[in-house]
Amino acid sequence: MADKCRKEMIQITELHPTFGAEVTGVDFSKPIDDDVFQEILDAMAKYGVCVFRNTGLDDHGHVEFSRRFGELDDIKPYMINGRKPRYGYFELFDAGNVDENGDVLTPDHPRSHYNKGNSLWHVDSSFNPRRASYSILRAETLPPAHTGGNTDFADTRTAFAELPEYLKKTLLEKDYVVAHSIHHSRKLADPEFFKDVDPTLFKMSRHRLIQLHEPSGRVNIYAATHGHHVEGLSMEEGQELLKSLIDHCIQDKYTFTVKWEQPGDIIIWDNTSTMHRAGKFAGGYARDMRRTTVHDGSSTAWGLNEVGIVKAGFTVTEKGMTGDLAKAPSTVAV
Repeated sequence: MADKCRKEMIQITELHPTFGAEVTGVDFSKPIDDDVFQEILDAMAKYGVCVFRNTGLDDHGHVEFSRRFGELDDIKPYMINGRKPRYGYFELFDAGNVDENGDVLTPDHPRSHYNKGNSLWHVDSSFNPRRASYSILRAETLPPAHTGGNTDFADTRTAFAELPEYLKKTLLEKDYVVAHSIHHSRKLADPEFFKDVDPTLFKMSRHRLIQLHEPSGRVNIYAATHGHHVEGLSMEEGQELLKSLIDHCIQDKYTFTVKWEQPGDIIIWDNTSTMHRAGKFAGGYARDMRRTTVHDGSSTAWGLNEVGIVKAGFTVTEKGMTGDLAKAPSTVAV
């Protein structure tokens, strides 16, 4: 959509009929005025995905900009078994395909297997007790444009609004709770490499399937391939429900793709109103992507999990995936 509507300080170009926008008029070379930042927040509440081109931000600027959105998640729980952070900030998550030396990961590297999960439709951090609100992804190094590596988004608010009335009524009345697991989604993406991983042995996080998106006042489908089971349903029934809702959300009319154009591009998305996935990528080229993740501050941020509990750590090895074990195996209705 080329139609532009000018606000006082930032300019919005809509990218899809129902969500997504490219934002210009923000000077990232200096501290952002409160009024301008409020317009960014307003745009996020309305559009769910905002793209900022050629920001010029480095790691420090990226982290400091992200702090404006709220408390940041960090990678400290994953720094186990001698693993060290790639960057100077624990708040930066490595979302790329390069090692600590900047070399492209080989296809058989454990992280390459782990990264396959990024190609499934998901929301960030639903497997944590306190879920994420905003993800802020920055391109540090990009592969040639013809090799792919774009990012796809789905509008899960409009998708809920356009469900059949009987299904909306059922979902609201049942108020389903979903148990989310990073081990589950990684095994779905690469079942052979993670064949020995049993997701039920590890801690899962519980979040409601249908939720009010507080910044916009609209109802949202909080679904992701991290969803292992639906409480009160059999494994088969729960997976069928989750798959049907995700399939509904990812119809062409609810999705669009953002193409990365140059280093310094940033995409911000709201995990509580959209889903996303990494687009197809030919591989063989460096794609260094760095992400900050903002803890959700809404009334449903902690789902049905214990407030204040520390999120579980995990690590990926040549033998698969480890993590914090559950006190008892997770169970589903039979």
